[in-house]
Amino acid sequence: MIGASFDSTKTPLQDLLVLADNGKLQLPDFQRGWVWDDDRIKSLLASVSVSFPIGAIMLLETGGENVRFKPRSLAGTHERLRTVKPETLILDGQQRLTSLYQALLGHSAVETKDSKNKPIRRWYYIDMKRAVEAEAEADREDALVSVPEDKRTKSFGGEVTLDVTSPEREYAADLFPVNRIFASADWRQAYSEHWNFDREKMRLFNDFERDVIKRFEQYQVPVIELKKETPKEAVCLVFERVNTGGVALTVFELLTASFAADNFQLRDDWNAREKRLKEQHPVLRNLQNDDFLQAISLLVTQSRRRAAVDGGTTTDKAPGISCKRKDILKLDVSDWQAWADKVEHGFVRAARFLYGQKIFKARDLPYRTQLVPLAAIFVDLGKDGETEGARQKIARYYWCGVLGELYGGAIESRFARDLPEVAAMVRGEVTEPITIQESSFQANRLLTLRTRNSSAFVPSRSRRSRPAATVESAPLRLPSAIAWATRALPAWLAWASRIALSGVVTGTPSTRSTSSGARSA
Repeated sequence: MIGASFDSTKTPLQDLLVLADNGKLQLPDFQRGWVWDDDRIKSLLASVSVSFPIGAIMLLETGGENVRFKPRSLAGTHERLRTVKPETLILDGQQRLTSLYQALLGHSAVETKDSKNKPIRRWYYIDMKRAVEAEAEADREDALVSVPEDKRTKSFGGEVTLDVTSPEREYAADLFPVNRIFASADWRQAYSEHWNFDREKMRLFNDFERDVIKRFEQYQVPVIELKKETPKEAVCLVFERVNTGGVALTVFELLTASFAADNFQLRDDWNAREKRLKEQHPVLRNLQNDDFLQAISLLVTQSRRRAAVDGGTTTDKAPGISCKRKDILKLDVSDWQAWADKVEHGFVRAARFLYGQKIFKARDLPYRTQLVPLAAIFVDLGKDGETEGARQKIARYYWCGVLGELYGGAIESRFARDLPEVAAMVRGEVTEPITIQESSFQANRLLTLRTRNSSAFVPSRSRRSRPAATVESAPLRLPSAIAWATRALPAWLAWASRIALSGVVTGTPSTRSTSSGARSA
Protein backbone atom coordinates (compact mmCIF):
# COMPACT_ATOMS: atom_id res chain seq x y z
CA MET A 1 0.00 0.00 0.00
CA ILE A 2 1.36 3.38 -0.97
CA GLY A 3 1.47 5.84 1.92
CA ALA A 4 0.68 9.53 1.75
CA SER A 5 3.49 11.66 0.32
CA PHE A 6 2.67 14.63 2.51
CA ASP A 7 1.59 15.69 5.98
CA SER A 8 -1.08 18.28 6.71
CA THR A 9 -1.22 20.16 9.98
CA LYS A 10 -1.48 23.60 11.57
CA THR A 11 1.57 25.43 12.85
CA PRO A 12 1.71 28.62 14.95
CA LEU A 13 2.71 31.58 12.80
CA GLN A 14 5.35 32.58 15.33
CA ASP A 15 6.99 29.15 15.08
CA LEU A 16 7.23 29.41 11.28
CA LEU A 17 8.82 32.85 11.50
CA VAL A 18 11.31 31.67 14.12
CA LEU A 19 12.27 28.76 11.86
CA ALA A 20 12.93 31.27 9.09
CA ASP A 21 14.90 33.47 11.50
CA ASN A 22 17.27 30.64 12.46
CA GLY A 23 17.59 29.27 8.93
CA LYS A 24 15.69 26.03 9.43
CA LEU A 25 13.06 27.24 6.96
CA GLN A 26 14.39 28.60 3.66
CA LEU A 27 13.54 28.90 -0.03
CA PRO A 28 14.66 26.76 -2.98
CA ASP A 29 16.88 28.92 -5.13
CA PHE A 30 14.51 28.73 -8.11
CA GLN A 31 11.95 30.88 -6.27
CA ARG A 32 11.70 34.36 -7.77
CA GLY A 33 11.61 37.74 -6.00
CA TRP A 34 9.16 38.12 -3.18
CA VAL A 35 8.20 41.83 -3.04
CA TRP A 36 4.56 42.67 -2.26
CA ASP A 37 3.19 46.20 -2.40
CA ASP A 38 2.51 48.30 0.69
CA ASP A 39 -1.28 47.96 0.64
CA ARG A 40 -1.10 44.20 0.28
CA ILE A 41 1.19 43.88 3.29
CA LYS A 42 -1.16 46.00 5.39
CA SER A 43 -4.06 43.83 4.30
CA LEU A 44 -2.11 40.69 5.25
CA LEU A 45 -1.30 42.04 8.71
CA ALA A 46 -4.91 43.09 9.19
CA SER A 47 -6.13 39.60 8.28
CA VAL A 48 -3.89 37.96 10.88
CA SER A 49 -4.91 40.52 13.51
CA VAL A 50 -8.56 39.44 13.24
CA SER A 51 -7.77 35.72 12.76
CA PHE A 52 -8.88 35.66 9.15
CA PRO A 53 -7.35 32.86 7.02
CA ILE A 54 -4.39 33.79 4.82
CA GLY A 55 -4.14 30.47 2.97
CA ALA A 56 -2.08 27.33 3.39
CA ILE A 57 1.70 27.17 3.22
CA MET A 58 3.34 24.33 1.29
CA LEU A 59 6.76 23.09 2.40
CA LEU A 60 9.21 20.43 1.28
CA GLU A 61 11.22 18.33 3.71
CA THR A 62 14.92 18.39 2.82
CA GLY A 63 17.30 15.43 2.86
CA GLY A 64 15.80 13.45 -0.02
CA GLU A 65 18.16 11.59 -2.34
CA ASN A 66 16.39 12.66 -5.52
CA VAL A 67 15.40 16.22 -4.58
CA ARG A 68 18.26 18.57 -3.81
CA PHE A 69 17.89 22.28 -4.44
CA LYS A 70 20.30 25.00 -3.47
CA PRO A 71 18.61 26.89 -0.61
CA ARG A 72 18.56 30.59 0.15
CA SER A 73 17.25 32.35 3.21
CA LEU A 74 14.27 34.71 3.22
CA ALA A 75 14.85 38.33 2.32
CA GLY A 76 15.58 40.30 5.48
CA THR A 77 17.20 37.47 7.42
CA HIS A 78 20.80 37.56 8.64
CA GLU A 79 23.66 36.79 6.25
CA ARG A 80 25.00 34.16 8.63
CA LEU A 81 22.11 31.90 7.53
CA ARG A 82 23.88 31.26 4.22
CA THR A 83 25.85 28.50 5.93
CA VAL A 84 22.85 26.95 7.69
CA LYS A 85 21.30 23.82 6.19
CA PRO A 86 17.50 24.11 6.20
CA GLU A 87 15.14 21.41 7.37
CA THR A 88 12.32 22.53 5.06
CA LEU A 89 11.92 24.63 1.92
CA ILE A 90 9.00 26.88 1.02
CA LEU A 91 7.24 25.81 -2.19
CA ASP A 92 4.19 28.04 -1.80
CA GLY A 93 3.83 30.98 0.58
CA GLN A 94 7.07 32.84 -0.04
CA GLN A 95 5.47 36.29 -0.35
CA ARG A 96 3.26 35.86 2.69
CA LEU A 97 5.97 34.48 4.97
CA THR A 98 8.60 36.96 3.83
CA SER A 99 6.24 39.89 4.31
CA LEU A 100 5.22 38.68 7.75
CA TYR A 101 8.81 37.93 8.73
CA GLN A 102 10.09 41.37 7.80
CA ALA A 103 7.14 43.15 9.39
CA LEU A 104 6.92 41.10 12.61
CA LEU A 105 10.50 40.02 13.34
CA GLY A 106 12.59 42.36 11.22
CA HIS A 107 14.89 45.01 12.70
CA SER A 108 14.86 47.23 9.63
CA ALA A 109 12.22 48.78 7.40
CA VAL A 110 10.28 46.37 5.20
CA GLU A 111 11.15 46.22 1.50
CA THR A 112 8.00 46.87 -0.50
CA LYS A 113 6.68 49.04 -3.35
CA ASP A 114 4.06 51.74 -3.80
CA SER A 115 1.02 51.81 -6.07
CA LYS A 116 3.24 52.86 -8.98
CA ASN A 117 5.53 49.87 -8.45
CA LYS A 118 8.31 52.09 -7.13
CA PRO A 119 10.56 50.37 -4.52
CA ILE A 120 10.06 51.84 -1.03
CA ARG A 121 10.82 50.85 2.57
CA ARG A 122 8.20 51.03 5.31
CA TRP A 123 7.70 50.54 9.04
CA TYR A 124 4.30 49.27 10.16
CA TYR A 125 2.32 50.38 13.23
CA ILE A 126 -1.12 49.65 14.64
CA ASP A 127 -3.24 52.51 15.93
CA MET A 128 -4.33 50.99 19.24
CA LYS A 129 -7.40 53.18 19.66
CA ARG A 130 -8.79 52.40 16.23
CA ALA A 131 -7.93 48.73 16.60
CA VAL A 132 -10.06 48.24 19.71
CA GLU A 133 -13.09 50.22 18.59
CA ALA A 134 -16.28 48.22 18.70
CA GLU A 135 -16.70 48.06 14.90
CA ALA A 136 -13.02 48.09 14.03
CA GLU A 137 -12.68 44.34 13.48
CA ALA A 138 -14.35 44.50 10.08
CA ASP A 139 -12.13 47.46 9.13
CA ARG A 140 -8.94 46.53 10.94
CA GLU A 141 -6.91 47.55 7.91
CA ASP A 142 -7.77 51.16 8.70
CA ALA A 143 -5.86 50.77 11.96
CA LEU A 144 -2.66 49.74 10.13
CA VAL A 145 -0.28 52.64 9.63
CA SER A 146 2.61 52.56 7.16
CA VAL A 147 5.36 55.12 7.65
CA PRO A 148 8.50 55.86 5.58
CA GLU A 149 11.92 54.52 6.48
CA ASP A 150 12.83 57.73 8.35
CA LYS A 151 9.62 57.32 10.42
CA ARG A 152 8.26 60.70 9.36
CA THR A 153 5.11 61.13 7.32
CA LYS A 154 4.88 64.39 5.42
CA SER A 155 2.10 66.22 3.64
CA PHE A 156 2.29 67.21 -0.03
CA GLY A 157 3.76 70.54 1.02
CA GLY A 158 6.51 68.89 3.06
CA GLU A 159 4.99 69.44 6.52
CA VAL A 160 5.58 66.60 8.99
CA THR A 161 2.19 65.13 9.90
CA LEU A 162 3.43 62.11 11.86
CA ASP A 163 6.73 61.61 13.67
CA VAL A 164 7.55 58.30 15.38
CA THR A 165 11.33 58.62 15.33
CA SER A 166 11.59 57.70 19.03
CA PRO A 167 9.77 55.31 21.38
CA GLU A 168 8.41 58.30 23.29
CA ARG A 169 6.72 59.59 20.15
CA GLU A 170 5.24 56.13 19.56
CA TYR A 171 3.81 56.14 23.11
CA ALA A 172 2.41 59.63 22.70
CA ALA A 173 0.63 58.69 19.47
CA ASP A 174 -0.65 55.35 20.81
CA LEU A 175 1.01 53.63 17.85
CA PHE A 176 2.25 50.11 18.52
CA PRO A 177 5.17 48.92 16.33
CA VAL A 178 4.24 45.70 14.57
CA ASN A 179 7.75 44.28 14.96
CA ARG A 180 7.17 44.15 18.74
CA ILE A 181 4.08 41.92 18.50
CA PHE A 182 5.92 38.84 19.79
CA ALA A 183 7.96 40.80 22.36
CA SER A 184 5.49 43.35 23.69
CA ALA A 185 6.21 43.21 27.44
CA ASP A 186 9.04 45.77 27.47
CA TRP A 187 7.17 48.13 25.17
CA ARG A 188 4.07 47.90 27.36
CA GLN A 189 6.06 48.66 30.50
CA ALA A 190 7.67 51.71 28.91
CA TYR A 191 4.30 52.83 27.51
CA SER A 192 2.70 52.62 30.96
CA GLU A 193 5.56 54.57 32.53
CA HIS A 194 5.30 57.22 29.83
CA TRP A 195 1.65 57.78 30.80
CA ASN A 196 2.34 57.45 34.52
CA PHE A 197 0.22 54.30 34.63
CA ASP A 198 -2.88 56.21 33.60
CA ARG A 199 -5.93 53.94 34.00
CA GLU A 200 -7.38 54.78 30.61
CA LYS A 201 -4.10 54.04 28.89
CA MET A 202 -3.68 50.85 30.89
CA ARG A 203 -7.19 49.78 29.89
CA LEU A 204 -6.46 50.68 26.25
CA PHE A 205 -3.41 48.45 26.16
CA ASN A 206 -5.22 45.59 27.93
CA ASP A 207 -7.94 45.70 25.26
CA PHE A 208 -5.33 45.94 22.51
CA GLU A 209 -3.44 42.97 23.90
CA ARG A 210 -6.61 40.89 24.07
CA ASP A 211 -7.98 41.86 20.66
CA VAL A 212 -4.78 42.08 18.62
CA ILE A 213 -1.57 40.81 20.22
CA LYS A 214 -3.08 37.55 21.43
CA ARG A 215 -4.49 36.85 18.00
CA PHE A 216 -1.02 37.13 16.46
CA GLU A 217 0.42 34.91 19.20
CA GLN A 218 -2.29 32.28 18.73
CA TYR A 219 -2.55 32.42 14.96
CA GLN A 220 -2.31 29.00 13.29
CA VAL A 221 -1.24 28.55 9.67
CA PRO A 222 -2.35 25.48 7.67
CA VAL A 223 0.84 23.73 6.53
CA ILE A 224 1.18 21.00 3.92
CA GLU A 225 4.63 19.40 4.02
CA LEU A 226 5.83 17.16 1.20
CA LYS A 227 8.01 14.34 2.43
CA LYS A 228 11.62 14.07 1.34
CA GLU A 229 10.84 10.92 -0.67
CA THR A 230 8.72 12.94 -3.11
CA PRO A 231 10.23 12.71 -6.66
CA LYS A 232 11.77 15.85 -8.11
CA GLU A 233 9.36 16.04 -11.04
CA ALA A 234 6.41 15.83 -8.62
CA VAL A 235 7.87 18.62 -6.49
CA CYS A 236 8.32 20.84 -9.55
CA LEU A 237 4.83 20.07 -10.80
CA VAL A 238 3.31 20.83 -7.40
CA PHE A 239 5.24 24.08 -7.21
CA GLU A 240 4.03 25.27 -10.59
CA ARG A 241 0.41 24.36 -9.87
CA VAL A 242 0.22 25.99 -6.47
CA ASN A 243 2.39 29.00 -7.25
CA THR A 244 0.05 31.65 -8.62
CA GLY A 245 2.40 34.58 -8.24
CA GLY A 246 4.32 34.64 -11.47
CA VAL A 247 5.64 33.10 -14.68
CA ALA A 248 5.91 29.33 -14.88
CA LEU A 249 9.43 28.05 -14.30
CA THR A 250 11.33 26.40 -17.13
CA VAL A 251 13.01 23.04 -16.79
CA PHE A 252 16.34 24.85 -17.19
CA GLU A 253 15.64 27.06 -14.16
CA LEU A 254 14.70 24.05 -12.06
CA LEU A 255 17.86 22.17 -13.06
CA THR A 256 19.95 25.28 -12.39
CA ALA A 257 18.73 25.26 -8.78
CA SER A 258 19.26 21.51 -8.52
CA PHE A 259 22.81 21.63 -9.92
CA ALA A 260 23.67 24.55 -7.64
CA ALA A 261 23.23 22.19 -4.69
CA ASP A 262 26.37 20.44 -6.03
CA ASN A 263 28.15 23.77 -6.50
CA PHE A 264 27.82 23.64 -10.28
CA GLN A 265 26.71 26.85 -11.99
CA LEU A 266 24.65 25.53 -14.89
CA ARG A 267 23.64 28.95 -16.15
CA ASP A 268 27.24 30.16 -16.45
CA ASP A 269 28.29 27.00 -18.28
CA TRP A 270 25.36 27.24 -20.69
CA ASN A 271 25.91 30.94 -21.34
CA ALA A 272 29.47 30.23 -22.51
CA ARG A 273 28.32 27.43 -24.82
CA GLU A 274 25.42 29.48 -26.14
CA LYS A 275 27.74 32.36 -27.01
CA ARG A 276 30.11 30.08 -28.94
CA LEU A 277 27.34 28.34 -30.86
CA LYS A 278 25.40 31.43 -31.83
CA GLU A 279 28.35 33.65 -32.70
CA GLN A 280 29.98 31.04 -34.95
CA HIS A 281 26.82 29.59 -36.52
CA PRO A 282 24.01 31.99 -37.50
CA VAL A 283 21.66 29.10 -38.20
CA LEU A 284 21.70 28.33 -34.45
CA ARG A 285 20.77 31.85 -33.35
CA ASN A 286 17.36 30.71 -32.05
CA LEU A 287 18.69 27.69 -30.16
CA GLN A 288 17.30 27.51 -26.61
CA ASN A 289 18.68 26.01 -23.42
CA ASP A 290 15.79 23.53 -23.34
CA ASP A 291 16.83 22.27 -26.79
CA PHE A 292 20.31 21.56 -25.46
CA LEU A 293 18.90 19.75 -22.42
CA GLN A 294 16.62 17.64 -24.61
CA ALA A 295 19.55 16.50 -26.72
CA ILE A 296 21.50 15.53 -23.59
CA SER A 297 18.48 13.69 -22.21
CA LEU A 298 18.12 11.68 -25.43
CA LEU A 299 21.72 10.55 -25.26
CA VAL A 300 21.75 9.87 -21.52
CA THR A 301 18.59 7.77 -21.63
CA GLN A 302 19.83 5.92 -24.73
CA SER A 303 23.08 5.15 -22.91
CA ARG A 304 21.13 3.80 -19.93
CA ARG A 305 18.95 1.70 -22.21
CA ARG A 306 21.96 0.20 -23.97
CA ALA A 307 23.62 -0.56 -20.63
CA ALA A 308 20.48 -2.31 -19.42
CA VAL A 309 20.19 -4.40 -22.60
CA ASP A 310 23.90 -5.29 -22.48
CA GLY A 311 23.34 -6.37 -18.89
CA GLY A 312 20.71 -8.90 -19.91
CA THR A 313 17.50 -6.86 -19.64
CA THR A 314 15.07 -7.55 -22.45
CA THR A 315 14.34 -4.66 -24.78
CA ASP A 316 10.70 -4.47 -23.70
CA LYS A 317 11.75 -4.03 -20.06
CA ALA A 318 14.76 -1.77 -20.58
CA PRO A 319 14.31 1.94 -19.79
CA GLY A 320 13.16 3.97 -22.78
CA ILE A 321 14.84 6.79 -24.67
CA SER A 322 13.19 10.06 -23.73
CA CYS A 323 13.58 13.82 -23.56
CA LYS A 324 10.34 14.61 -21.79
CA ARG A 325 10.29 17.07 -18.92
CA LYS A 326 10.27 14.40 -16.21
CA ASP A 327 13.34 12.74 -17.70
CA ILE A 328 15.24 16.00 -18.11
CA LEU A 329 14.59 16.75 -14.44
CA LYS A 330 16.32 13.46 -13.56
CA LEU A 331 19.60 14.65 -15.09
CA ASP A 332 22.39 15.34 -12.63
CA VAL A 333 25.65 17.24 -12.79
CA SER A 334 27.61 14.17 -13.90
CA ASP A 335 25.28 13.71 -16.88
CA TRP A 336 25.81 17.29 -17.98
CA GLN A 337 29.58 17.07 -17.56
CA ALA A 338 29.74 13.78 -19.48
CA TRP A 339 27.67 14.90 -22.46
CA ALA A 340 27.65 18.70 -22.75
CA ASP A 341 30.85 18.96 -24.83
CA LYS A 342 29.70 16.18 -27.15
CA VAL A 343 26.26 17.74 -27.60
CA GLU A 344 27.77 21.14 -28.28
CA HIS A 345 29.86 19.56 -31.04
CA GLY A 346 26.72 17.76 -32.24
CA PHE A 347 24.96 21.08 -32.76
CA VAL A 348 28.02 22.39 -34.62
CA ARG A 349 27.87 19.39 -36.96
CA ALA A 350 24.13 19.90 -37.38
CA ALA A 351 24.79 23.51 -38.40
CA ARG A 352 27.40 22.43 -40.95
CA PHE A 353 24.97 19.86 -42.32
CA LEU A 354 22.34 22.58 -42.75
CA TYR A 355 24.82 24.75 -44.62
CA GLY A 356 25.17 21.87 -47.06
CA GLN A 357 21.39 21.97 -47.46
CA LYS A 358 21.59 25.69 -48.34
CA ILE A 359 20.14 26.80 -44.99
CA PHE A 360 22.40 29.47 -43.54
CA LYS A 361 20.29 31.57 -41.17
CA ALA A 362 17.97 30.80 -38.28
CA ARG A 363 15.04 32.53 -39.97
CA ASP A 364 15.27 30.02 -42.83
CA LEU A 365 15.22 26.98 -40.54
CA PRO A 366 11.96 25.08 -41.12
CA TYR A 367 11.78 23.67 -37.58
CA ARG A 368 14.12 24.77 -34.79
CA THR A 369 12.98 21.75 -32.79
CA GLN A 370 14.39 19.33 -35.38
CA LEU A 371 17.85 20.50 -34.37
CA VAL A 372 17.48 18.42 -31.19
CA PRO A 373 17.38 14.93 -32.73
CA LEU A 374 19.74 16.04 -35.52
CA ALA A 375 22.45 17.03 -33.03
CA ALA A 376 21.92 13.86 -30.98
CA ILE A 377 22.14 11.72 -34.14
CA PHE A 378 25.48 13.28 -35.07
CA VAL A 379 26.80 12.66 -31.56
CA ASP A 380 25.71 9.03 -31.64
CA LEU A 381 27.11 8.38 -35.12
CA GLY A 382 30.50 9.93 -34.44
CA LYS A 383 32.76 9.30 -37.45
CA ASP A 384 30.05 7.12 -39.03
CA GLY A 385 28.16 10.31 -39.80
CA GLU A 386 30.98 11.99 -41.72
CA THR A 387 30.78 10.11 -45.02
CA GLU A 388 28.91 11.31 -48.09
CA GLY A 389 26.63 8.29 -47.93
CA ALA A 390 25.74 9.13 -44.34
CA ARG A 391 25.09 12.75 -45.29
CA GLN A 392 22.67 11.70 -48.04
CA LYS A 393 20.74 9.41 -45.71
CA ILE A 394 20.52 12.07 -43.03
CA ALA A 395 19.40 14.60 -45.66
CA ARG A 396 16.67 12.19 -46.74
CA TYR A 397 15.44 11.87 -43.18
CA TYR A 398 15.69 15.61 -42.61
CA TRP A 399 13.68 16.69 -45.66
CA CYS A 400 11.05 14.01 -45.07
CA GLY A 401 10.48 15.59 -41.66
CA VAL A 402 10.36 19.07 -43.13
CA LEU A 403 8.15 18.41 -46.16
CA GLY A 404 5.94 16.10 -44.15
CA GLU A 405 5.60 18.95 -41.59
CA LEU A 406 6.13 16.49 -38.76
CA TYR A 407 7.84 18.71 -36.20
CA GLY A 408 5.20 21.31 -35.43
CA GLY A 409 3.30 19.59 -32.60
CA ALA A 410 4.10 17.29 -29.69
CA ILE A 411 7.45 15.97 -30.84
CA GLU A 412 9.29 14.47 -27.82
CA SER A 413 8.20 10.93 -28.76
CA ARG A 414 9.34 11.48 -32.34
CA PHE A 415 12.73 12.66 -31.10
CA ALA A 416 13.08 9.45 -29.07
CA ARG A 417 12.41 7.34 -32.20
CA ASP A 418 14.56 9.43 -34.54
CA LEU A 419 17.78 8.99 -32.59
CA PRO A 420 18.11 5.18 -32.73
CA GLU A 421 16.26 4.71 -36.03
CA VAL A 422 18.16 7.26 -38.12
CA ALA A 423 21.50 6.17 -36.66
CA ALA A 424 20.63 2.55 -37.52
CA MET A 425 19.66 3.53 -41.08
CA VAL A 426 22.95 5.34 -41.57
CA ARG A 427 24.82 2.28 -40.31
CA GLY A 428 23.13 0.07 -42.87
CA GLU A 429 19.90 -1.32 -41.40
CA VAL A 430 17.15 -1.89 -43.96
CA THR A 431 14.22 -0.69 -41.84
CA GLU A 432 13.48 2.96 -42.47
CA PRO A 433 12.83 5.43 -39.66
CA ILE A 434 9.21 6.08 -38.76
CA THR A 435 9.67 9.75 -39.70
CA ILE A 436 10.42 8.73 -43.30
CA GLN A 437 7.59 6.21 -43.36
CA GLU A 438 5.04 8.70 -42.08
CA SER A 439 6.05 11.55 -44.38
CA SER A 440 3.40 12.56 -46.88
CA PHE A 441 3.65 15.42 -49.34
CA GLN A 442 1.33 16.99 -51.89
CA ALA A 443 3.26 18.75 -54.63
CA ASN A 444 0.49 21.30 -55.09
CA ARG A 445 0.88 22.23 -51.42
CA LEU A 446 3.56 24.62 -52.64
CA LEU A 447 1.03 26.45 -54.81
CA THR A 448 -0.94 27.42 -51.69
CA LEU A 449 1.92 28.87 -49.66
CA ARG A 450 1.52 32.56 -48.90
CA THR A 451 4.15 33.42 -46.27
CA ARG A 452 7.85 32.78 -45.85
CA ASN A 453 7.10 31.27 -42.43
CA SER A 454 5.47 28.12 -43.80
CA SER A 455 7.84 25.26 -43.07
CA ALA A 456 7.22 23.57 -46.41
CA PHE A 457 8.16 26.81 -48.12
CA VAL A 458 11.64 26.96 -46.61
CA PRO A 459 13.22 24.27 -48.81
CA SER A 460 12.15 26.23 -51.87
CA ARG A 461 14.09 29.25 -50.64
CA SER A 462 17.09 27.17 -49.66
CA ARG A 463 17.43 25.72 -53.18
CA ARG A 464 16.71 28.70 -55.41
CA SER A 465 20.08 28.35 -57.13
CA ARG A 466 19.14 24.95 -58.58
CA PRO A 467 17.91 24.54 -62.24
CA ALA A 468 14.19 25.01 -62.73
CA ALA A 469 11.83 22.17 -63.62
CA THR A 470 8.29 21.13 -62.78
CA VAL A 471 6.38 18.02 -61.80
CA GLU A 472 2.81 16.87 -61.81
CA SER A 473 0.87 17.99 -58.74
CA ALA A 474 -0.12 14.54 -57.50
CA PRO A 475 -0.11 13.07 -53.97
CA LEU A 476 3.26 11.53 -53.11
CA ARG A 477 4.16 9.04 -50.44
CA LEU A 478 7.62 9.51 -49.01
CA PRO A 479 9.58 7.20 -49.01
CA SER A 480 7.90 5.30 -51.88
CA ALA A 481 8.78 8.23 -54.19
CA ILE A 482 11.92 9.31 -52.36
CA ALA A 483 13.94 9.09 -55.56
CA TRP A 484 11.69 11.78 -57.00
CA ALA A 485 12.06 13.83 -53.83
CA THR A 486 15.84 13.79 -54.02
CA ARG A 487 16.18 14.40 -57.80
CA ALA A 488 13.28 16.29 -59.35
CA LEU A 489 11.75 17.98 -56.32
CA PRO A 490 14.63 20.42 -55.67
CA ALA A 491 14.37 21.68 -59.25
CA TRP A 492 10.60 22.01 -59.05
CA LEU A 493 10.94 23.83 -55.75
CA ALA A 494 13.15 26.40 -57.42
CA TRP A 495 10.44 27.06 -60.00
CA ALA A 496 7.72 27.14 -57.35
CA SER A 497 9.70 29.50 -55.16
CA ARG A 498 10.05 32.07 -57.92
CA ILE A 499 6.36 32.23 -58.72
CA ALA A 500 5.44 32.09 -55.03
CA LEU A 501 7.78 34.95 -54.24
CA SER A 502 6.33 36.98 -57.10
CA GLY A 503 2.81 36.28 -55.88
CA VAL A 504 1.70 35.12 -59.36
CA VAL A 505 0.39 31.56 -59.28
CA THR A 506 -1.74 30.92 -62.33
CA GLY A 507 -2.10 27.18 -62.21
CA THR A 508 -0.43 23.81 -62.06
CA PRO A 509 2.56 23.18 -64.33
CA SER A 510 1.64 21.18 -67.41
CA THR A 511 2.88 17.65 -67.92
CA ARG A 512 4.65 18.74 -71.09
CA SER A 513 7.24 20.66 -69.10
CA THR A 514 7.79 17.94 -66.55
CA SER A 515 11.42 16.99 -66.26
CA SER A 516 12.63 13.59 -67.30
CA GLY A 517 13.79 13.06 -63.76
CA ALA A 518 10.26 13.54 -62.49
CA ARG A 519 8.77 11.20 -65.10
CA SER A 520 11.28 8.50 -64.31
CA ALA A 521 10.39 8.75 -60.64
